[in-house]
Amino acid sequence: MSAAAERTLALLRSRGAGRTLCPSEVARDLAGEGGDWRARMEDVHKAVDQLLDGGAITPSWKGRALHRREGPYRIAAAPRPDTDTVTP
Repeated sequence: MSAAAERTLALLRSRGAGRTLCPSEVARDLAGEGGDWRARMEDVHKAVDQLLDGGAITPSWKGRALHRREGPYRIAAAPRPDTDTVTP
């Protein structure tokens, strides 16, 4: 699992159930204070695609779930089918 994927899941866990995060938050975290977070966005997008394919996350926009990453989006942990709760 990539550093971007691991960081995405860690940030989701720290947010708690039902909360989302912006992909740029992951990129900023990876880049560190004063780092070039925009240069990390491609890594984040790739990680989101991998996590989505693995069923770990759900992208959404304005409260509506997306089937794939496209345009602006936020990241949420995917609901667990056995409990209907989110677990990153």
